[in-house]
Amino acid sequence: MSWWWAGAIGAVKKRQDESAAAAEPSFQSVALVVGSTGIVGTSLLDILPLQDTPGGPWKVYALSRRPLPPWSPPPSPAVTHLHLDLADSAAVADALTPLTDITHVFYVAWSNHPTEAQNREANSAMLRNVLSVVVPNCPALVHVCLQTGRKHYIGPFEAIGKIPAPDPPYTEDMPRLDYPNFYYDQEDVLFDEVSRRGGAVSWSVHRPTTIFGFSPRSAMNVVGSLCVYAAICRKEGATMRWPGSKVAWEGFSDSSDADLIAEHEIWAAVDPFAKNEAFNCSNGDLYKWKQLWPMLADHFEVEWAGYDGEENRFMLTQAMAGKEAVWAEILQENELIRTELEEITNWWFVDALFNVETQHLDSMNKSKEHGFLGFRNTTNSFNTWIEKMKVFKIVP
Repeated sequence: MSWWWAGAIGAVKKRQDESAAAAEPSFQSVALVVGSTGIVGTSLLDILPLQDTPGGPWKVYALSRRPLPPWSPPPSPAVTHLHLDLADSAAVADALTPLTDITHVFYVAWSNHPTEAQNREANSAMLRNVLSVVVPNCPALVHVCLQTGRKHYIGPFEAIGKIPAPDPPYTEDMPRLDYPNFYYDQEDVLFDEVSRRGGAVSWSVHRPTTIFGFSPRSAMNVVGSLCVYAAICRKEGATMRWPGSKVAWEGFSDSSDADLIAEHEIWAAVDPFAKNEAFNCSNGDLYKWKQLWPMLADHFEVEWAGYDGEENRFMLTQAMAGKEAVWAEILQENELIRTELEEITNWWFVDALFNVETQHLDSMNKSKEHGFLGFRNTTNSFNTWIEKMKVFKIVP
């Protein structure tokens, strides 16, 4: 069975089963995972140390701004954690200069700011701070993966619906929009930095859509936020109402499983047919939120209601305001890991996702033509990540 068809959900248990064999490892590749506690970084740290991961055995440097959260499993012996602020160029240089054995960079970090101008400045600087150290100082470096996303095709949040966007399905050969976008700036930084090695370092750009994954702290973990919404509805004896548009409820959507994205990035990092290319990365199927909504309700044993007319649309940002005390009671009653509501929810992102007025879909043809045949059943992906949130006692 092909490696990516085997899947990697549940990789934590597999990694623990293999830990004894990793006492004195001999590493073939050395990864720097930037943004290691994020939604895809978490999956990369689960998958890279596995014995059957292509390019391995892998040694991993895991870079994050904050220390490991309390729900983190014991780290693999192959992983070394580093904590620093990517915006601090001096700190980045101090931390990364000694790491001269890096062979692959997986850049899956981002910093969210109120305006796109601020996003452009901050995120470009963070990426350059990393690559300006690693590219010249790591003689064995062969590849850099950069993760961006669908806003490459539809524009930043502040511009969505206000500027012309191409008709879906989105394909990688579509030109950039005539609007500032920090994804474009990051690509330009990537191209500029790797060019300094005269072709010795290849690159790949990965463009997932809405990501289904685990990391509760991620600014774009829609599954986690929806679990909290459902849990609060159950606690208050309220119906779990659909907050968004008719298009989002009844129209087709696609998503990207976090483990699949990690597999996609590892594939591109080691397969010569994937080098120096940009790729969409979605599960390969379609779904409707009206199909997933009852599943979410079943997980939390709560009544639900679907789209109920424009006059009844509402924003979770407002509906969930002031629920900190309710969440604290839920934590205590269910003996969950202590978290703050604002730490593990991102209502603004769910509102942005659920209030679209057009369908946003991409094509995975290019990845398949280049040899990546991985996929996920989105229904299974959605249910699996909900269950993982429960198993790790983030939600009841």
